[in-house]
Amino acid sequence: MTSSIEQRLAEELGISVRQVRTTALLLDEGATVPFIARYRKEATGGLDDSQLRQLQDRLAYLRELEQRRQTVIDSINAQNKMTPALLEAICQAEDKSRLEDIYLPYRPKRRTKAKMAEEAGLADLAERLLKNSNLDGKKEAEKYICPPFTTGEGDNPGVADAKAALEGARQILMERFSEDAGLLNVLRTFFHEHSVIESKVIEGKEQQDLRFSDYYDYEESVKTIASHRILALLRGRREEVLAVKIRLETEKKRPGWEDPLNPCELQIASCFGIENRGRPSDRWLSETVRWAWRVRIMPHLETELMNVLREKAETEAIAVFAKNLRSLLLAAPAGPKVTMGLDPGIRTGVKVAVVDKTGKVLDTETVYPHPPRNDWQGSIKILSRLIEKHRVELIAIGNGTASRETDRLARELAGLCKDRRIETIVVSEAGASVYSASEYASSELPGMDVSLRGAVSIARRLQDPLAELVKIEPKSIGVGQYQHDVAQTKLARSLEATVEDCVNAVGVDVNTASVPLLTRVSGLTEGIAGNIVQYRNRNGRFASRADLRAIPRFGEKTFEQAAGFLRINGGKNPLDASAVHPESYPLVERILDDLGMNIRAVIGNRELLRKVEPGKYISERFGLPTIVDILRELEKPGRDPRPAFVSAHFRDGVEEITDLESGMVLEGVVTNVAAFGAFVDIGVHQDGLVHISALSEKFVTDPHQIVKSGQLVRVRVLDVDVKRRRIGLSMVLTKENEAYNGSEKQVHNMSQRVKKRQRNRADGTGNAMAEAFAKLRGKF
Repeated sequence: MTSSIEQRLAEELGISVRQVRTTALLLDEGATVPFIARYRKEATGGLDDSQLRQLQDRLAYLRELEQRRQTVIDSINAQNKMTPALLEAICQAEDKSRLEDIYLPYRPKRRTKAKMAEEAGLADLAERLLKNSNLDGKKEAEKYICPPFTTGEGDNPGVADAKAALEGARQILMERFSEDAGLLNVLRTFFHEHSVIESKVIEGKEQQDLRFSDYYDYEESVKTIASHRILALLRGRREEVLAVKIRLETEKKRPGWEDPLNPCELQIASCFGIENRGRPSDRWLSETVRWAWRVRIMPHLETELMNVLREKAETEAIAVFAKNLRSLLLAAPAGPKVTMGLDPGIRTGVKVAVVDKTGKVLDTETVYPHPPRNDWQGSIKILSRLIEKHRVELIAIGNGTASRETDRLARELAGLCKDRRIETIVVSEAGASVYSASEYASSELPGMDVSLRGAVSIARRLQDPLAELVKIEPKSIGVGQYQHDVAQTKLARSLEATVEDCVNAVGVDVNTASVPLLTRVSGLTEGIAGNIVQYRNRNGRFASRADLRAIPRFGEKTFEQAAGFLRINGGKNPLDASAVHPESYPLVERILDDLGMNIRAVIGNRELLRKVEPGKYISERFGLPTIVDILRELEKPGRDPRPAFVSAHFRDGVEEITDLESGMVLEGVVTNVAAFGAFVDIGVHQDGLVHISALSEKFVTDPHQIVKSGQLVRVRVLDVDVKRRRIGLSMVLTKENEAYNGSEKQVHNMSQRVKKRQRNRADGTGNAMAEAFAKLRGKF
């Protein structure tokens, strides 16, 4: 890595050159971000995984830039056109866009109109008219008329008349104007600063898709437009509902040829000494400037700026997706309890699966409590038998179609179990269908009907969301903002990194983990993860981390990167159940020797460990950060960074969007956090939106500072648009709201109105509508 890259990264990230250099070296040696963040703090100066990922991405970009810079230099040298000034400009280019501007005149290109005009000798005419506006263009052009001819590059039509000569000269000047690197840089900056993005509905599409109605006649400065609005506009354009363009803010309509030059055109004219002072060629030159701007430069800058806006919006959207995914993956696990999973359905029935404390499938069934069969009592009987047979402790209900009705069934069922408390929890079923049909599900649950695998996944994700969700492609979990509109490769890379960071932050029990979970561990591949499971199946439980060395392809480098994240509970050495890396075991032994105690007496003894002086053990190999981490881990070995488990309970009688009324205060679960607010599941088959302005009484710049996916919240209903399936919510609650929610008379009246609406619904109609709209959830 060159010193210029090191220096630039240090300045951009606000860290030292030494931190950049040592981190880049570790990455180049194959170390993973989780390993570096956890076990190489001395080398990185304590950079966390987020900073390391940023450094990794920027390092890759700058290295690509350097490679491209060398390619450009080699190409221009091969043309014998390199000059000291040009080389200096290339070396000083700070990004790919600027570098490509400089290279543009030297880039091998197809045979353009300007090139053919130069072959016909019109470069001299263009130069003369540019330098001397007093010349009569038409008279001068007549001197360059020539018949058609052929060159080594093909036929040339020649110059038929003065008009053709002037057109050829114009093409030459237009190309020169559009390839001036310095001018392009100035124009780009001005265009970015003084442009608006504009959208109009395409004629005849006004009623086709009301999702885009807010953008039927819309404009906003490109400097202020939010990322989600950019993505909405681009989606509308892609679906051929909206016409979207970028223009200068001063040009409400396309200027005529007689209108004064706009600021960008004036800049072009100034750059080449063009002024309209009434001289013979002034008008022709001004028109050439306008042609250059309209035909060559502005379309290029518009496309470029649209790409800049799209990339910025995609970057923000992907960051939102990653944050939401992280919150979901690190959601509180219910723990090792016998769990019944219910995958709700109407006509196809409710799929049922019971799993034991380790997630092993004990039983499956399908019941039909909902229309058209309406076998409520029969379903209760079957489920009661399963609960008694397997001593079920938790019931997980998927939050899809008919979830509220199924939740009511589960709560009635739990109420019948007088001998013990059974908790019912509605969980996100996002991605469950994808898992059900996956190759891994087929190998993990062979012989089981695809429809029943979803119920198994729902039960397991309540027990341990992280362990179950890693089996699903991150994009299919559905917690992203416009996830289908962003660059899929970039999205996948970001989400894979997020999953990797989450898995390694929690750690993995090597004696129970699945192949997908092990694959996410630092340093492990899918092949090695498969070898671990095969070895475990053949030889039984691992007794120590040292046993991992016997696994095929589990070499020393893999052991270094992975061992600290692999836990062995109940093994020979208590340290193997902690995040203390085996390379630090000798240091722990020194501490134990000084204390005169064994590891089992020390581990978890907070009072004793707080008396250990970390500075005493600093050496060339172990710095203070590592020692502090080790002592903290010994206090609470294998600590789980995930929060304690809590559950939400939806209000009875509020099951459809039509049951909502302004002023209601409800409990819900945050399903998605976007740049403009948070979506909350309140149990009516359609998430409501808490706009960023309604998240708190205080000003909020980032919704993630207030809420996260999976969080339980209390919200107030602001407004309901049944036709457009939109629910406005607020997290700003007042005493009056609470009083409204708690008034017995108001609650009774509300319940009566809800029951009346429910009686008036045709059997199955409301559910069919809910099912149809549920399919749309998350698509916009």
